[in-house]
Amino acid sequence: MRHSLTAALAALLLAACAHVPPGDAVLAPNPNLRAEGIPPVPQTLVQAVARYTEFAGHGVADWHPTQRELLVAHRAPGTSTTQLFRLRTPMGALEPLTSSPEPVSRGYWEPSAGRYIVFQRASGGNEVNQLLRLDPTSRATTPLTDPDARHAFGGWLRPEAGQPSRLLLLSVPLDRTAAQGSRAQITTTLSVLDPEQPAGRRVLAELPGGGWGVDAVAPGNRQLVLDEYVSATESRLWLLDVASGQRTRLLPREGQGAATYGAVDFTADGRALLLATDQGGEFRQLARLDLATGAFTPLSAHVPWDVERADLSADGRWLAAASNEDGLSVLRLFDVASGRELPLAGLPEGGARPARFHPASGELALTVDGAAGPGQIYSRAADGTLTQWTRAVTPPGVDTAHFRPQQVVRWKSFDGRTISGLLTRPDPARFPGKRPVYMLIHGGPEGQATVGFMGRWNYLLEELGVAVLQPNVRGSSGYGRTFLQLDNGALREDSVKDIGALFDWIATQPDLDASRVVVAGGSYGGYMSLATSVHYPERIVGAIDVVGISHFVTFLESTESYRRDLRRVEYGDERDPAMRALQTRISPLTNASRITKPLFVIQGKNDPRVPWTEAEQIVAKARANGTPVWYLLAANEGHGFARKENADFQFYATVLFLQQTLAGLKGIQPS
Repeated sequence: MRHSLTAALAALLLAACAHVPPGDAVLAPNPNLRAEGIPPVPQTLVQAVARYTEFAGHGVADWHPTQRELLVAHRAPGTSTTQLFRLRTPMGALEPLTSSPEPVSRGYWEPSAGRYIVFQRASGGNEVNQLLRLDPTSRATTPLTDPDARHAFGGWLRPEAGQPSRLLLLSVPLDRTAAQGSRAQITTTLSVLDPEQPAGRRVLAELPGGGWGVDAVAPGNRQLVLDEYVSATESRLWLLDVASGQRTRLLPREGQGAATYGAVDFTADGRALLLATDQGGEFRQLARLDLATGAFTPLSAHVPWDVERADLSADGRWLAAASNEDGLSVLRLFDVASGRELPLAGLPEGGARPARFHPASGELALTVDGAAGPGQIYSRAADGTLTQWTRAVTPPGVDTAHFRPQQVVRWKSFDGRTISGLLTRPDPARFPGKRPVYMLIHGGPEGQATVGFMGRWNYLLEELGVAVLQPNVRGSSGYGRTFLQLDNGALREDSVKDIGALFDWIATQPDLDASRVVVAGGSYGGYMSLATSVHYPERIVGAIDVVGISHFVTFLESTESYRRDLRRVEYGDERDPAMRALQTRISPLTNASRITKPLFVIQGKNDPRVPWTEAEQIVAKARANGTPVWYLLAANEGHGFARKENADFQFYATVLFLQQTLAGLKGIQPS
């Protein structure tokens, strides 16, 4: 007979106390964190782990339009959130521009002379982005948008002599669905706005639905290319006449099947559009679309992978993109006129992603990261000269040079299909024998575990000898259209079966211990960790659910309205009785009685994607069944923890959870 809830919590508390020596100081959660069932976190653990929380890379936000300087996103040492900085010279001092308690990672210089910056900021993780104008000298900010709507920066209209700079704004009214607000019809308002005269905003169009973006602006500002996102495997491109607001569908044409499209930009003469599409194939490829004839000219047909993150130089000569090759980002450069790919040499080791060409000089900014460090910014001049602009922050006493790289591994699933993932093994010389496994499942579900810096997880690898395994189950992006759709609707649990096959594969590996596996994941990965707890409780010793879906019906009914139809394409429409019955039957909440191993649930109170009620209900149900449950709720976070103090406590508690769930099984310290 299963033990009672009281007995389970008492046993957990006794186990926790055994790890805290008498008189040892503990780290209390900060006032924004609600910690239930989590044992005291010893300061000795904090001191051992803390240095692995101090890594910080840099991201390119924008080039200055006339000067050789960058707008950079970075979390400075000793601060809580990512902010914007001005970097005037390569490897120079970062000059802070924003200092908000809320994270700021996106900013854009005024495109004619750099007179001001426009940046996006939300509050408490609610993703209700607002646009603000920033004076780079005084650092004074001016709000530009209505706080009762969610806004997105849609790019700038092209600068015109004698005219003020104008930006494109996409706005969706808020429903606050988790607080019982809802709309049957969602609309997006597309406007044009002079940030120096925001009261003069002009509406260009009212667009049906919530999945709209601006991809490109035609020369002369007469037309825009709009991207209508339907699902991970379907989108549409539209031409919008700026003067009249009339919208004409560009792609797909009549008779063409569903495909994904993303416009990069117009060619310099405005006669063609450069885009990425998987029309007629499995992978997204770069192509040139002649707007008069409709003819497609492929540019990257020789690349058997998705091509993404593309940017066109201002003169229209060069197209930079990244190909996603088994999770590794590979930089590619194309001559637009000839369609020929140019060889690239001398790039630093790691994944390289193009950010943006300088609008005047054509210098390409890019970021590089890999096993040895987080994002570092470089630039490539037209003559191929490479310049380093930033160096990642690494804590004293941690030598990242010997951090072990991720390796691609593959296994056969229940239906014979090959599934892949990334495995990072501890150093066998320091940690001999079979090692415990931390299985970390990505979100999305159309996300992907990609090659890059492992950040905090290096503590598990370097200090505890725990292997980190990141599966890319069916439904992950990066492996073609067919693979992406293999988990849709009624096929949802086939992805869970991929994890079952992965457990079998782990058991065949001489250096991995199949009896010591903790499964974890965020968002959809949180659902996967719960589903794994339901289907394979005997194969794990614990599970960690971060902002995860616990019941598909309650999730779809309470996610923000602007997302609901987009998510129904993936998970099925809960309004259909048969689909609703299936969603109910396979949901972890329905099957919570089968979750018997310790569970750690982590959630942000302001999450608009997976509302906090998803966490509350699985915590209550699992505890009622007698399962030991730790619960961490942050009042000032959303879909994941963005503030360092919260993320740090989450990680310390995660390490403590691993120590307790893996304890007694041959230990996890170096031999």
